[in-house]
Amino acid sequence: MKTALVTGGNRGIGEAIAHGLAREGLHVIVGAREKLAGQEVADAIKAQGGQASSLRLELTSAEVIAQAMAALESDEVEVDVLVNNAGVLENQYLIDMKDASVAEHIRVNALAPLRLIQALAPGMGQRGYGRVVNVSSGWGALNSLGPGAYGVTKAFLNAITIKLAEELPASIKINAMCPGWVRTRMGGQDATRDVDEAADTAIWLATLPDDGPTGGFFRDRKPIDWVEG
Repeated sequence: MKTALVTGGNRGIGEAIAHGLAREGLHVIVGAREKLAGQEVADAIKAQGGQASSLRLELTSAEVIAQAMAALESDEVEVDVLVNNAGVLENQYLIDMKDASVAEHIRVNALAPLRLIQALAPGMGQRGYGRVVNVSSGWGALNSLGPGAYGVTKAFLNAITIKLAEELPASIKINAMCPGWVRTRMGGQDATRDVDEAADTAIWLATLPDDGPTGGFFRDRKPIDWVEG
């Protein structure tokens, strides 16, 4: 059984991805800022016959990320699939944002995904199999940048995806995806899509066959443009 780690897996799109991957037969580690919140989702997955556990992941802290990775290693857990889903969005102009808020966007939306890939990709490479899904946004496309630091850091995440697709072995597929405008705490209730629609492309990318794409940007399982989104 392959194992997937989903960050921000305790609610919204991440929760839907976690349930979807469990239905695909993966053991899902629900990463969450509060382990109890992640455990509630893991328990719900297990109640439906899936395999799941939880992991505390505070993505603003490099130290906590390192501790989480050490805990996985200590428990001899091998992560085959990484879904970098967690993100932050503060809806204000970049020119008005304080350093601390900009730094939080950088840490959560870009640096934490990179740190997790750096920690987990070597093992994936050694085992000859890995799937990395970066949940980005059309607002990360250069001609469609979203509000404030959000769009800038999603563009950073897109660039990380492109660069690591060049650097990682062919056995590791890494792609970015745009879930669209989704009815979540971040997207609001006026959004046009539900979480299961949003999660579908991430689940597809997380379970790609060996001849599947890498280094791409997708919405609804179809390629979209890095510039136009």
